[in-house]
Formats: sequence, structure tokens, C-alpha cells
Amino acid sequence: MDRVYNVSTVRVFTLSAFNDTMSHRVTIFSLSLLCYSLILFINVSLVVIIILDENLHEPMYILLCVSCINGLYGTSSFYPKFLFDLLSSSQVVSYGGCLCQAFAMYSFVCSDTSILTVMAYDRYLAICRPLQYRSVMTKKRLSQLVCISWLTPFCIFSINILLTTRLTFCGTDIQRLFCVNWLIVKLACPGTDTFVNNVFAMTTLSIYTGHLLFVVWTYMYVVKTCVKSKKDRAKFMQTCVPHLISLLTFFVIVVSDLMHMRFTSKDSPQSFRNFVAVAVLFFPPIMNPLLYGFKLNKIRSRILTLVHVRQR
Repeated sequence: MDRVYNVSTVRVFTLSAFNDTMSHRVTIFSLSLLCYSLILFINVSLVVIIILDENLHEPMYILLCVSCINGLYGTSSFYPKFLFDLLSSSQVVSYGGCLCQAFAMYSFVCSDTSILTVMAYDRYLAICRPLQYRSVMTKKRLSQLVCISWLTPFCIFSINILLTTRLTFCGTDIQRLFCVNWLIVKLACPGTDTFVNNVFAMTTLSIYTGHLLFVVWTYMYVVKTCVKSKKDRAKFMQTCVPHLISLLTFFVIVVSDLMHMRFTSKDSPQSFRNFVAVAVLFFPPIMNPLLYGFKLNKIRSRILTLVHVRQR
């Protein structure tokens, strides 16, 4: 008879996706440490530059700063534990730690979605409603939008995690490099009521799909406006192109991961599944600061000034 676990006895989950990485652990550890160090350096640098330079205290740059902070939050919930697991003989995580990591990962992704949506709204106002921009995008309004971008995912996934804690589990094997709430729910014993969890997950997915539709709506108007004016086209190339690249990259990565996690066969190579899983923790946190740093004139000028001063 199979042993049955419940929430009172399951104290540790096993991250079985590490099985294929152990033969290359030194190489993977070195590359991951380099990657995480680079993420910390470029994101912290950009945050400090924006905070210290009053000329950058504008909505677009503040939102970029918020995006970098969110990137630091998300990657810090993964890389330290991942690096530790690579050096460890067993890749396990406590029940409470697994739930905390799942919460951090989901809230990071959804906060990023919200921030990118607010950035799209900001560009819509700047290009399509320039005369109303200052009166609408005030410091108070910006603060409210940033708070909503962070607090809404936190509240949603607090409920999500609480719903998970009521489940009874019959397994401890998570086929992932990190904890994901949906995979935790899949470990629930047969007959356990997971209907509420699934409904809440679909509701959450619908909310953030609505974010995407809003972004599409704003850019329809932005493109329509830019076609009519050479000045607006220049503004679009300067400020909207980095945002669009960030948005499309983020969307493709997240959707690929969701589809891969739910529908891809277990026969697919584990290394490929691992790459898809960690892509959201690698590409956006590195690409976004570099993309904006080189594309936006004020930030690029500030960076070049600092480099020039250090060389003197």
C-alpha cells in the first residue's frame, strides 16, 4: 500500500529537475553566478542613477526604476537557492519555503505584467494626449498605479497560497528547478477538492490577459497617432520601441512557459524544460535595463558622464 502524506507530515519537497544538471554543476554554477552578479550590477546601477538624478524623476524613468526593483525581487527569490542547490548533495526545499518561493515567483511575473501595462498607458498619454499628460500622470497618480501594480499580485497570490495550504498531499516530487504553485497543487491526493484552486488560477489568468488586451488597445492608438506626425514617430522610436521589445519578449517567455508546463510531454528533454522555466529570470532582468539604458537619451547621457568622470 502506498504511503499517504498529508499537510502535517509533508515537510520537504524534492526538486527533481536538477537530475540532468548535476553532471555539469560546476559550469552551470559559474554561469549562473555570473548571470546573477550581472543582473544585480546593472539593475542596482540603473536604480541608483534614476534615484540620484533629479532630471530623471519623470514617470517613464520612475517606472523603469520600479521595473528594475521588481526584477531584483524576482531573481533574488530564485538564484541564491538555485546556486545553493547546485552545490548541495540533495535538492530539497521545505514546505513553507516552497510556498514562499511560489508566491515570490508568481507575484514577480504578475507585477512585471502590471508595470509594463502602466508603461504602455504612460506612452499612450505622452503621445496621444500630450496636452493632458501632466495633469493626468501626476506624482500622486503614478504612485497609485505603482502601488496597485505591486499590491494586487501580492493580494491575489496570498489568497492563492492560502488555498494551497488547505490541501492534502500524496507526493513530494516537483519536476522543476523552483517551486510553482500549480505543480504543488498537482501533488494533492486523489479526491482532494482542488476546484477552487483551479477556478482562482483561471480568474487570475483572465485578469492578466486583460492587461495584455489593454496594452494592445493603447498601442493601436499610439501607432495610429505616430503615423500622422514625424515628431511622434521619433518619440515612438525613442521610447516605445524598447518597451515593445520588453513586452513582446516577456509575453513570449511567460506564455511559452505556461504552455510548456501544462501541455508538453514529459518525454521532452529535461534540459530544454529547465531552460524554458528559467528564461523569465534571465532575459528580462538583463535585457530591460540594458535596452533602456542604451536607448533612452537621458539615461545614456548620464551613464556616459559617470564613465567619463571616472576615467579622468
